[in-house]
Amino acid sequence: MDTTAARLADVEVPQGAAWGNAARADAMARVYHMGLPTKRDEYWKYTDPTSLTTVDAPEAALFHNDEGPLFDAVDRVKIVFVDGVFDADASDDLTAEGVKIERLADAMTTDIHWAKDIYGVLEARGQRPVERPLAALNTALATDGVVIHATGKASKPINFIYLHKDVSSDAILHNVVKVDAGAEVTLLETGPAAARFSKQLEVEVAEGGTFHHVRAQGRDHERRAVTHCFARIAANSTFKSFTLTFNGVLTRNECVLEITGDDAVAHVAGACVGDGKDFHHDDTVFITHDAVNCESRQVFKKVLRNGATGVFQGKILVKEGAQKTDGYQISQSFLLDDDSVFLAKPELEIYADDVACSHGSTSGAIDETALFYLRSRGVSLHDARNLLTLSFLAEALDEIEDEGLAGDLRDRLEGWLSRRS
Repeated sequence: MDTTAARLADVEVPQGAAWGNAARADAMARVYHMGLPTKRDEYWKYTDPTSLTTVDAPEAALFHNDEGPLFDAVDRVKIVFVDGVFDADASDDLTAEGVKIERLADAMTTDIHWAKDIYGVLEARGQRPVERPLAALNTALATDGVVIHATGKASKPINFIYLHKDVSSDAILHNVVKVDAGAEVTLLETGPAAARFSKQLEVEVAEGGTFHHVRAQGRDHERRAVTHCFARIAANSTFKSFTLTFNGVLTRNECVLEITGDDAVAHVAGACVGDGKDFHHDDTVFITHDAVNCESRQVFKKVLRNGATGVFQGKILVKEGAQKTDGYQISQSFLLDDDSVFLAKPELEIYADDVACSHGSTSGAIDETALFYLRSRGVSLHDARNLLTLSFLAEALDEIEDEGLAGDLRDRLEGWLSRRS
């Protein structure tokens, strides 16, 4: 029995309203057609997906710390999931001005719902030209999550708070966001979710809409996670997403964006700090330009030590007619020892002749001159390395538009680094 057959042998696809059943059935058909990934697949050759596709999730010890909640000072709508299950008692009332929030389970049992035009639809579009079977598996099997409809400027951010309390939890969450024309919403995601976590986010941003996304994954050491974000971005709209990752055994973050309207902006950024030979972090990004005068940025920074591995696979595809495209892609790693590894696969594919697209990928060691300068002014070796690390990550963190949110992440990151031996 191959990996796909073994994984799907005893799987039961959830049932609900007809449109939801159809979306799940279509997704399951995609999984059978594509098969689950292996290291022989082109876009998995740097990352072994075995622990993401096995029948039983590997256990992950619970991580205990005395840190306060991230973004605690922000007035926000808190939505709590414990090992992938919505916790109504721990969550806030799901109401805020300018936005409507529902549980996915409720939406998927409603005969007529706006989510039917997005759920599984953007994921299916994102299967070309690169197949993403784990995303289809999520669409087929997810029973929990949230659907968000931004009808105006949301009065406060929405914060998904993930808690991990079961060492063998295997969670699947699927979230859908629809941003109406001229509307604006900010989504925050914080905390560890489960021993093994599959999370998907589908976002449709209408003309003139704005979607901001900031998430922090860490610091539990043994979790495994695969996340997918699919977005369709209309004219004059903005999509910005930033992810901070600290530790974890295996993290694969995929982001697939399709710019379909003129004068749109799409930024995707990430920073990660990994420690130890078991740490493996993979960012895979695919942005398609299919409109005129649009801008995209991919900014990814990784700090790796003690044999940690970082991966970046990024592509900018400019379709014929997408003139005046401004595409920028940078991926860099900071290797703190000779045992750590950074693997990068930057790609440009351009079919228009009036564009400005660039990509760059580098890896390097700590700047000994800068280190000597700081040491000569009385800064300890530990603090000097942390200062240079924070300086290196700054370009990615600067992609967060809200300075308050960025400041919270900088403070948390500085604290993590200062406690590291």
